Amino acid sequence: MKKSDLFFNVLRLPVDFVMLSAAGIATYLLRTEILSTFRPVLFEFNLPLIKYIYLVLTVSGIFLAVYAISGLYSLKVRRRMADEFFKVVIGSSAAIMVVIIYIFLRQELFDSRFLVLGGWFFAIIFVFLGRFIIRHLQVILVSKYNFGIHRVAVIGQNEAADKFCRDIKSDPSSGYRIIQQINEASMGSIPSVIRKSEIDEVVLINPSNSPRQLRDLVDFCQENRIIFKFVPDPYQVSTAHFDADIINGLPLIEFRKTALDGWGRVIKRAIDILGPSLGLIVLSPIFLICAFAIKWETAGPVFVKLRRVSRHAEFDLYKFRSMIDNAHVLNPYLRSMFNDRVDSGPLWKMRNDPRVTKVGRVLRKYRVDELPQLFNVLKGDMSLVGPRPHQPDEISMYQRHHKKVLAIKAGVTGLGQVSGSSDLSFEREVALDGFYIENWSLLTDFKIIAKTAVKMLFDKSAV
Repeated sequence: MKKSDLFFNVLRLPVDFVMLSAAGIATYLLRTEILSTFRPVLFEFNLPLIKYIYLVLTVSGIFLAVYAISGLYSLKVRRRMADEFFKVVIGSSAAIMVVIIYIFLRQELFDSRFLVLGGWFFAIIFVFLGRFIIRHLQVILVSKYNFGIHRVAVIGQNEAADKFCRDIKSDPSSGYRIIQQINEASMGSIPSVIRKSEIDEVVLINPSNSPRQLRDLVDFCQENRIIFKFVPDPYQVSTAHFDADIINGLPLIEFRKTALDGWGRVIKRAIDILGPSLGLIVLSPIFLICAFAIKWETAGPVFVKLRRVSRHAEFDLYKFRSMIDNAHVLNPYLRSMFNDRVDSGPLWKMRNDPRVTKVGRVLRKYRVDELPQLFNVLKGDMSLVGPRPHQPDEISMYQRHHKKVLAIKAGVTGLGQVSGSSDLSFEREVALDGFYIENWSLLTDFKIIAKTAVKMLFDKSAV
């Protein structure tokens, strides 16, 4: 790690302490100087400001310890602000619970509950504000003054390498500067090129060289204190999830494609029961309006059942009917007569489908036709978040690397749906779903659900 990156990472610790102290004092002044107008202060003599400041300094130390355990001081160069905010919320909530438990165990009444809850709220706001200021300062210094930049040599002359270089050059605030782009075919000349260019990092894009060549390059980088990174082919990535066991002195390693195992699966299923249960109650008026509109316009059922596959098992997926009745009968005719389709690999999607009704267009525009899938989630056929549910005839045309999306339950929404939906190519959708499977977390699920709600209102790319 460069000294500049280490400096900004270490700087967060004293800034957090200052912000926590400021949050505690702001809470006290708010209660005693402003809110006291509406409700008089009863603790001012028992807890004067000077005594309270000592208390705040002690509690700030507790917060910093919990922040450290939560990973808020991990030496990670790049962290998205949304992730930073969620970590601050989680860390602050855990720290305030430690304080509350301590007060409870002492069996003493604290002078003001507002100081506890207000301190928690202002701690989140102040700490995140401090970190935002540090991030903004770092961006300014990197973008305008090249302070702490990473001088990068990119190895690769393929499309992925060219895109990587274009993206880096268009974003000076990333802190990376492309010094050289080297053809990986000339691996033997790479060390001399790197030495002449004063490179900090080497990025290898989609390596296709022999293991010995790669090992020599890694050894060279380690010997010269150069950071080595690589962007693998998305279909050659090995899983990072594994378990180790020892049987009769023999080590056994089990590789897993996803963290969705054990307690992860239990928690996800609990959310899949609670979420749809509440959703169906809240959305019941919308269900009634949709049912009335569908029956009013055309004859036929309100819901349709579509055969889909989730984790290699077929099931009936429920949707509001958005087409004329028995629309599937026209599939062969439409496939042969019309070319106005979305380029989606084995998938067959058609824009301006003549079978869609007027009500159906509205339902699809806002993705309301997908809401009955909440029943599938309750039944256990699907999950709230996961890969798109697949048609049996599509799967017969999938290549081997496509079938990794069947490793977990299909979802009502997913990373592919919030990243482009019908505008995505099939290969891109598979890559996104594969990334979700291998990097699943509860926080990721909440983010996808939030983005889905936004897309239902503003995105019009649904087919």
